[in-house]
Amino acid sequence: MVQEVADYRAEGILLAGAGRAILLQLANPAIGRGVAAHSIFTERPVNRLKGTLTYVYAVVYGTDEQVHEVRRRVNRAHAPVRRIPDESSAGYSAFDPALQLWVAATLYDTALTVIEKIYGPLDEAAADAMYRDYARLGTALQVPPAMWPADRAAFGRYWQEQLAALRVEAEGAQVGRGLLYPENTAFWYRAMMPSARFLTAGLLPGQLRKDFGLAWSDRHERRFNLTMRVLAVAYPKLPRGTRHWFKDYCLGELDKDLHGNGRLQQRQGSRA
Repeated sequence: MVQEVADYRAEGILLAGAGRAILLQLANPAIGRGVAAHSIFTERPVNRLKGTLTYVYAVVYGTDEQVHEVRRRVNRAHAPVRRIPDESSAGYSAFDPALQLWVAATLYDTALTVIEKIYGPLDEAAADAMYRDYARLGTALQVPPAMWPADRAAFGRYWQEQLAALRVEAEGAQVGRGLLYPENTAFWYRAMMPSARFLTAGLLPGQLRKDFGLAWSDRHERRFNLTMRVLAVAYPKLPRGTRHWFKDYCLGELDKDLHGNGRLQQRQGSRA
């Protein structure tokens, strides 16, 4: 084991997997429909990413007050995201525990994928501890604890079953394209997107690359593997404060909001 498990959850390199996790979520038809109908994801992607990661960091590292606040924010944003099934739609609800389980599962699997590419395979104790920690991302909301797969082997079976059932529908594909090829965003964000698309494509399962229209070839694969090897050498040498900066920033901003010292909270990617 390279370092304490608690450190993995704060690593800034996990941002490299953000696109992967989001596209895996959008490939669930119900989530894709709900996001397309109710989210301003593609208009404010940075706010949406910050909101999601603030939730993750608060649940993992935060005080009871911070956890209560991020749960309140997420539940408020989720409240209008629902549609009753009818002839034209199977319906959806952001409070559906099965959908929340899938979202939490994508965050866990993506974090594990990125961490093991940078630090190498975790030992059994570290892997089990990381798995238990990520369960809290779902159970802090509407996922019953018994619904989270009992262990990593059970999660592996659940993951493969879910991957086999994914289907990128038009709504999810449209949101995904808006995320991957943003138009009305800051220049710095658009400038970083070629690299973000490349990392996202490299981390995604092959079929989803095709479904979201991400080009891939043997040349891309060699370049991706080289990039991961370089990051595995260079990234761990960065100072801990640099690697964990975004976690500290998000929790600091949350604390300012709670105690009235920060800017008014902006909407975190929802029309709610």
